[in-house]
Amino acid sequence: MNDSSLIRIAVHGAAGRMGQRLVALASADQELQLVAAIDSARHPRLGHDAGAAAGVGELGLTITDSLATPVDVVIDFSAPAGAMAILEKCLSQGVALVLATTGLEKAEQTRVREAAGRIPLLWSPSMSLAVNLAMKLSEQAAVALKDHPGGADVEIIERHHRYKEDSPSGTALKFGAIIADRMGQAAQRHGREGRIGARPHGEIGYHAVRVGDNPGEHTIVFGLLGETLEITVRATNRDCYAHGALAAAKFLAGKPAGLYGMNDVLGLHGHAL
Repeated sequence: MNDSSLIRIAVHGAAGRMGQRLVALASADQELQLVAAIDSARHPRLGHDAGAAAGVGELGLTITDSLATPVDVVIDFSAPAGAMAILEKCLSQGVALVLATTGLEKAEQTRVREAAGRIPLLWSPSMSLAVNLAMKLSEQAAVALKDHPGGADVEIIERHHRYKEDSPSGTALKFGAIIADRMGQAAQRHGREGRIGARPHGEIGYHAVRVGDNPGEHTIVFGLLGETLEITVRATNRDCYAHGALAAAKFLAGKPAGLYGMNDVLGLHGHAL
């Protein structure tokens, strides 16, 4: 039964690890109405009950491969190809989109920005509220250390589960982009090997670790002469990303077309991607 006071959401990628947590948490959220669970037409759980797949009991909502019901906001945790497909669907139906899929190519990123001129679109490499707060802290550190005597070296270390396909993570790259914008580093180095000489100041180093079922961990190292500042944020399970995505959906519902970020959700008034 529909309740007009509730925000109607659809989860795209509903049969995946993140999608299952979104289904579970959204179905228990008193401000939301989960009206669609969508995944690839090739997924083996297509046609299954979304709640049963998520481990919360049957919800009477079948996992389908299309968006065929009225919805206020779609949350996408899928793969790049799937994300672009649901983006086009949201454009055709004028539906708001929370886009959390990472690993998009430059042309796909351009398409996302274009789409934000027509629909409300919240795009972030991480839906974690703590990660986005850590980004703000890193930005403040970058501003303060920009002209530090002796210079400040920046290294970003990220850890994720063995199944993650993109490296470094989109979140790590976003940390780097924020810092480079404030400190001016023009180069990126992904790992180090061999006799490569002294470290130049004008680069940010990235190091990706893939181990077990780690849901996500980022450490931003500001290395100074005589002291070091580290900002670390880590997830202990995927619920932090799901809670953040649901908060983003609540924020985005009813907003005008435009490109939004998690700083808007947090009231930090930062820049979107």
